[in-house]
Amino acid sequence: MTVAQRGGGRSEWERRQVAMRREAERAERERARQEKEAERRRKEQHISAQQELAERKTSEIDQRLGLFDSILTDALSKKPLRIEDLSATPRIPPFNPGRLATAEQAPDWGDYPPIPPGPVGRLFGGGARHERALTEARRQYEEDLAAHEQRESQRLSALDRARAEYTSHLQALKAQAEAANAKLSRRRAGLDAGEPEAVEWFVDQVLQASRYPDDFPRRVQVAYRPENRDVVVDFEFPPNTTIPDIRGYKYVKTRDATDPLPRPITETKKRYAQLIAQITLRTLHEIFSATPPAVVEAVVFNGRLTTVDAATGKTVRLHLLSVEAERATFEDLVLAKVDPAACLKRLNALVSPNPYDLEAIEPFITFDLKRFRFTEDMDVVSGLDSRPNLIKLSPTEFEHLIRQLFVAMGAEAWTTIPSKDGGVDAVATSKNMFFGGVCLIQAKRWSGLVGLDAVHALTGVMADHNATTGVLVTTSWFGRASEQFAQRNRITLINGAELKHLLKKHLGADVIPGVTPPRRVRASNNTQTGRPGP
Repeated sequence: MTVAQRGGGRSEWERRQVAMRREAERAERERARQEKEAERRRKEQHISAQQELAERKTSEIDQRLGLFDSILTDALSKKPLRIEDLSATPRIPPFNPGRLATAEQAPDWGDYPPIPPGPVGRLFGGGARHERALTEARRQYEEDLAAHEQRESQRLSALDRARAEYTSHLQALKAQAEAANAKLSRRRAGLDAGEPEAVEWFVDQVLQASRYPDDFPRRVQVAYRPENRDVVVDFEFPPNTTIPDIRGYKYVKTRDATDPLPRPITETKKRYAQLIAQITLRTLHEIFSATPPAVVEAVVFNGRLTTVDAATGKTVRLHLLSVEAERATFEDLVLAKVDPAACLKRLNALVSPNPYDLEAIEPFITFDLKRFRFTEDMDVVSGLDSRPNLIKLSPTEFEHLIRQLFVAMGAEAWTTIPSKDGGVDAVATSKNMFFGGVCLIQAKRWSGLVGLDAVHALTGVMADHNATTGVLVTTSWFGRASEQFAQRNRITLINGAELKHLLKKHLGADVIPGVTPPRRVRASNNTQTGRPGP
């Protein structure tokens, strides 16, 4: 035996202990490795999930902006709404009588007779018992059959009642659809004839059928001026917060945080301006595409925004865009290729210099749209009405009334100045009225169309007196050429319907303009169709 074997060697037990310890250490190292690997995978999964979340939120923003960018082009790809599309078609539900449709199975005599007794049973009285049981079975069968026939009769009666109710319901649905379609037919005739109520109703239907994002406002007001054959639309724009001020999100691993990436304010403002420009062109396109050319020759669009005045805390509605578009000019545009802002500039639109900052503009028409129309019997009843008839006032009385109105509207000074340009009545000068500076106000107590020459004459008076702006007030109406010229030359036109509204609002005076515009004016705007008064 060697020395190692006598004392220096390890026993079998010791060797097993060493092996067990080594195995435990190896197992511990493996466990630690697996935990470290699991922790690494958890971190990778967390990072991947956070990155996917940032990408998804960024994609949602991009999709929303893509929707905004296609506001105009999407509308161009859709068929224009026709009044026939609004026809009512009754939805005929199927007749569903339920259990009444299924007949109950009649009793079967074969299920009732008792089993006949065998030969042995007959010897012990089974034949008599069988006859009695057979008699009872027949009685039960006949009773069940009678009950079944009664239930079946009741079922058939209930089925007939259900069918009658169904038929009555169908007749009611068809009658409702026929009544709705008859009303629609009358509206179609009114639309073709240029009746204001029918035109306004249909244009409202066209605009309500236009699909926008769910969070966009849906407030629209429509008026039709038959004397000009134009539609006036007051449209609520979405707020400037519609454009996301975040362009995306980025996950930062070092801080385990998802940070928003702010959008440059210049880009946000540009996108908002483009959005309202697209909405404007889309609205013009939808109206022109859906309405008869002989009825609607032009559209006046006023885009407004409801917001809170930071100075007063009150809700205000600011005009951000106003444009009058002629059908012939608009239909010559290739809307799929235009730059919306440049297109509006070509249409001589009034656009806020900073719509995102809510810098308001003075629109072409600022009055209550529903006050553009006169009732058909205005001329008939005016002589019987106790209210003042403006057309019957003397020139002095009319000018005095207009002076009172503009003082009530905020005129700082009023100085009557004699007409020095082709008989144009320059009535007053006023400061800080509509656009600031000196404003010349002229009054025309006329019974016919105020032609373009009268508006031309006012520009001459304005130049002679170095006036900033001008206002032309009349008891009658203006042609579209006059309105367009006025828009280009800092002149505000107030027709008889608008004057009536202003007098009621600022002076509490309930008056009658005394003039009914013709339903259709086909004469040139350079020619007065009525005989002007003083």
